[in-house]
Formats: sequence, C-alpha cells, structure tokens
Amino acid sequence: MNRMTPPQPVAVGFERETQTIAISDITPLRMVTDALKKTQKYGQIRSSVQQTGLVEPPAVARDRREPGKYLLVDGHLRIAALQEMGITEVDCLIATDDEAYTYNKRVNRLAIVQEHQMILNAIERGVPEAVIAKVLNVNVSNIRSKRRLLVGICPEAVELLKDKHVPMNTFKELRKMKPLRQIEAAQLMVAMNKYSVTYAKSLVGATPPSQLVDSANPKKVGSLSDEQIALMEQESEKLDREFRLLEETYGNDHLDLVIATGYIKRLIDNVHVVRYLAQQFPELLMEFQRITAGHEAPH
Repeated sequence: MNRMTPPQPVAVGFERETQTIAISDITPLRMVTDALKKTQKYGQIRSSVQQTGLVEPPAVARDRREPGKYLLVDGHLRIAALQEMGITEVDCLIATDDEAYTYNKRVNRLAIVQEHQMILNAIERGVPEAVIAKVLNVNVSNIRSKRRLLVGICPEAVELLKDKHVPMNTFKELRKMKPLRQIEAAQLMVAMNKYSVTYAKSLVGATPPSQLVDSANPKKVGSLSDEQIALMEQESEKLDREFRLLEETYGNDHLDLVIATGYIKRLIDNVHVVRYLAQQFPELLMEFQRITAGHEAPH
C-alpha cells in the first residue's frame, strides 16, 4: 500500500466569523477624496448601500500596534458611504494579514456560502432580487441560483465549506449524495484543498449507490464501464480508510515536526554552531536553513 503524504495546512485568508466593529476604530489605508466622492462609481456604491445594505462586508486587519484598532484593507468607498449616512458600526471580515499591498493578490472576495447568506439577509430585509443583481452586476437568475445554493446540502457539509471558494456547480454534485457521504466528500475536499466541479464529480462517481440520493438510476461517469466504476468505488473506500488513519496521527506528527523545527531554529541562531557547520558540514547547514526558512520558534 502506498504511503500517503499528510495534507499540508492551508493558509486561511480571513478569520472564520465576521465581527461588528465601530467605524471610528478602523483606520483607512488610503484617502477617499472629495473628488472621488463625486465620481459615478462612488454614487453607485452609496446608492446600493442605501437600498440593500452591505452585501459584501469590508475587510480589515488587526492593528498590531494598538489593540482594539483595525486597518482597513478593502472597502474604503463602502466605509465612506456608511459614514456619510451616519452609520457608526459595520460587520467586517477580519483578514489574517495586514500587508495591504499584497492583499489583492490573495483572496479578497466572499466565499460563496458567505455570499449566499448575505443575499438571504438582503432578501429578508425586503430588497428585491433585481436590485441585488444590479448591485452585484449579475443577472437575476444568478441571484436565484445563489439563493437556492444550499438546498439539499446538510449543515455539517456547509460548516466545512462555509469559508472556502467553492464553485456553484460543486454543490450541485454534492446534492446527489446522502448527508453522510456529503460530509465525507467535504472533508476530502478540505484535506486536499480541491473544490473543483471535476473533483466533485469524481467523488460522486466513487460513491456506492447506497450513498446516493437517487440510487435507482445507474451512475454515468464519462465513458467508464460498470467494472471501472466499481473499481473507483473500491479505491475511494480504501482512500477513505487511509485518510482516517492519517487523521488520527496527524496532530501528534505535526506537533513533533513543529518542536523539531523550533529546536533546529534555535541551534542555527547560535553563531558558534553556524560557524562550525559552515566549516565542517555546509550541506547540512543549508538543509537546516531550508527547513527553518520563515519559521518562528514558539514563545
């Protein structure tokens, strides 16, 4: 049996929950000038905030120099519009990195489950679907699809995927599975950091009929034969078992790795050790430096 490499932790762009923050505690990273407030773009944003509220919350990062204060890394026009309207606090996404110049190179959009919830909130406040579609610059059918996004998806799977950037059609594939299998599929997606429709279809293809919602109709997976589909199911079950075994030991293995890396970091912080290794074992020193690159020893 081939040994599987434990999945590496995936960096998360935001804290999991939004937080209500006083606007006075948020420091903008760029100015919204009077000239900018006269532009058509600003007028559209102000109008949409008045009509629908915030469909997409601003993103802030905690100010490391002043506890309780935040840096505004995305949403300057929205914050300016709220201030003009006399609103004093706002729900924000908390970014895990305050380097605004690299912020837009990473994820700076809501995950689709979060967007779904924002749309539902707007609809509950009486905002018409057509208005929401105009604000988000999409057609009404797209809003309706996002409104129905989680129909047939079990709450546990939603919780696993709520902050992930999952294509809409992936949920369509998940809907074909029964709840327990949905949870297993979502866990595999998170572990592998793969949320594509193609990967979701492969999980459906590897699902036994007893775990499908429509078990009466035979599965059709491309041009695969029944024998090949059966083999996929067997391999999927084998992968699930191996994944469970890895899950049981991953926490301890990761802790051991962190401790070992921290120890090596302290070693090569010692100038005498570094000098000795550089003279006697330069290859080993290079490997130690590679292992500890970007690592901070635990405090």
